[in-house]
Amino acid sequence: MTGTELAVAHAAIRDAADRLRTASRTGVPCAPVRDLLGEKGIEAAYSVQRMLVAERVAGGARLVGAKIGLTAPAVQQQFGVFEPDFGALLDDMVFCHRQPVSISRFLQPRAEGEIAFVLGRDIDNPGATVADVLLATEFVLPAIEIVDSRIVGWDLTIADTVADNASAGAVVLGTTAHRLVGLDLSRIGMVLERDGEPVAHGAGHACLGSPVAAVTWLAREMYRRGSPLRAGDTIMSGALGPMVAVDAPGRFRMCLDALGDVEATIERD
Repeated sequence: MTGTELAVAHAAIRDAADRLRTASRTGVPCAPVRDLLGEKGIEAAYSVQRMLVAERVAGGARLVGAKIGLTAPAVQQQFGVFEPDFGALLDDMVFCHRQPVSISRFLQPRAEGEIAFVLGRDIDNPGATVADVLLATEFVLPAIEIVDSRIVGWDLTIADTVADNASAGAVVLGTTAHRLVGLDLSRIGMVLERDGEPVAHGAGHACLGSPVAAVTWLAREMYRRGSPLRAGDTIMSGALGPMVAVDAPGRFRMCLDALGDVEATIERD
């Protein structure tokens, strides 16, 4: 890449970051950033993501893990994107079971049921395996992710969602930890309810075959990019079924076979 081409690429990354930053600050969704980065500009999109996350950390937020996106076929089909991505999980995004979450923090929220992994060991090798993930996992929790997009109308390609921190919003974690010994997460069923009414169904195998496989993919990707997974990280392993719009306050409850339930309480300020 020539000096001129490099300068143009850097300008595109800055412009994309500015667009997403403004949407977050004003609460007004922005146009897609793929026109700046190119529809297949995944590496440039991760540069945008790193820039925006670094700004959040410099402002006082703490990096506590990562989230995997676009793992479930139902979600991939919604957006026409057929590969996973990942984003950063920051401490001010994490809530616990039944803790009130203000709807005003979001622009276009949607809920999805997941399994969160909490690591007890680093995964610091390029060829991480399922066995490495199983050994490194201290426990898992039922979790609801409130995904959000700064892109108007959720009009996304892979470049758009990657730049936008994998459409991260907030996560709500259950409070009962479960060891993985004897659990086959690929066979676990999921029901997501809104105010007591079922609104989505799913299963562990919808998440890249198993949430464990999804975390294995992430471990390799993070190592390749120079940021391996560390002990203490919380990893949102990806959706087990379709996303559900959060268009008003309400109670979202996810029930997982063998792992119990978790409730996200969405309220107005």
